Amino acid sequence: MADSKNNKRRCSFCGRSENEVGFLITGMNGYICDSCTSQAYEITQEAMGNKVAGKGVALDMTELPKPQEIKSFLDQYIIGQDDAKRFLSVSVYNHYKRLLQKDSSDDVEIEKSNIIMVGSTGTGKTLLARTIAKLLHVPFTIVDATVLTEAGYVGEDIESILTRLLQVADYNVAEAEQGIVFIDEIDKIARKGDNPSITRDVSGEGVQQGLLKLLEGSVVNVPPQGGRKHPDQKMIPVNTKNILFICGGAFDGIEKKIAQRLNTHVVGYGATQKTAQIDKNNMMQYIAPQDLKSFGLIPEIIGRLPVLTYLNPLDRTALRSILTEPKNSIIKQYVKLFDMDGVKLTFEPEVFEYIVDKAVEYKLGARGLRSIVETIMMDVMFEIPSTKKKSFEVTLDYARKQLDKANLARLQTA
Repeated sequence: MADSKNNKRRCSFCGRSENEVGFLITGMNGYICDSCTSQAYEITQEAMGNKVAGKGVALDMTELPKPQEIKSFLDQYIIGQDDAKRFLSVSVYNHYKRLLQKDSSDDVEIEKSNIIMVGSTGTGKTLLARTIAKLLHVPFTIVDATVLTEAGYVGEDIESILTRLLQVADYNVAEAEQGIVFIDEIDKIARKGDNPSITRDVSGEGVQQGLLKLLEGSVVNVPPQGGRKHPDQKMIPVNTKNILFICGGAFDGIEKKIAQRLNTHVVGYGATQKTAQIDKNNMMQYIAPQDLKSFGLIPEIIGRLPVLTYLNPLDRTALRSILTEPKNSIIKQYVKLFDMDGVKLTFEPEVFEYIVDKAVEYKLGARGLRSIVETIMMDVMFEIPSTKKKSFEVTLDYARKQLDKANLARLQTA
């Protein structure tokens, strides 16, 4: 309001005059200064934050992506793996419904179904997780099991998994408690033998035992800045009851465990018939929880990962599709890189077949495609930004020459 004595404008909230503040904002019947504006914003944010913290993520059944919609979104980025996509889509959708079930009047409580995905390297486990994160309405984070150690040893504590989730949720505990965590490389914490270890396995069985309380659901004290580097920090209690855990791992060599189990079941007069039905090129489709136990996961952790799915090995047709068809395909990425330099990049069709042949030979899955294309394109990516060329075509002869040159150079340095 304006001061009648000296005709100075004053803030209607704090009463300070115009020359005592940075500036005044004029309203219909009064004024507000910059300081009061900032305080009003902070009060509003705090009030809204408390409102959200009380309810967690505001979800509505009409807004939730249905399982078929989730799978259709994944199809745009990932070729094949329909079984894994269906399992993931249903698990994520049920997770949403479980969050909405809190307001239910009956006594039926829906338990969470943590999921474990098994598949050889380069089949798309991590890509599935990263892609589905783009679609979600809840906090999502990907953590690596290889850095985890048992409490008290050098490495990251189990609780650092939840620290990442808190960071993604901007330290809103209620939101983090409804999030989804993807634990990658879960097979790397398998114990070395099927029998319990008589010595401390601080990065294997010890980590599995530490994960039990997280997967099952309990209140965990989480260091907000991560680990023992800040021992005096105030811990944040996080309830993992409503956090969905998705685990993925290559489980290299588990095919032998599956084959051994299948052979033990094939006995009697039907032995020959049953053996003939087994697809020896894709043993992963027959995976069962007992195979995970034989590999080195403890029974308690297998029981807390009730949904088990697998990823098919990539055949030649799938690799060819991965190279060019998805939204973020490898070839489209390189075309985009050259386009940013004003250069139109094209490929002879035979080049794609050559790349796929080499990827099949190297047996590295989709990651093998990337490394082969990178080797072929390295020289031209180095040279062409300094030239005035407006187009470049990768021919079959050029691709062969570049790959042969790279392989020869590695032989010479070996």
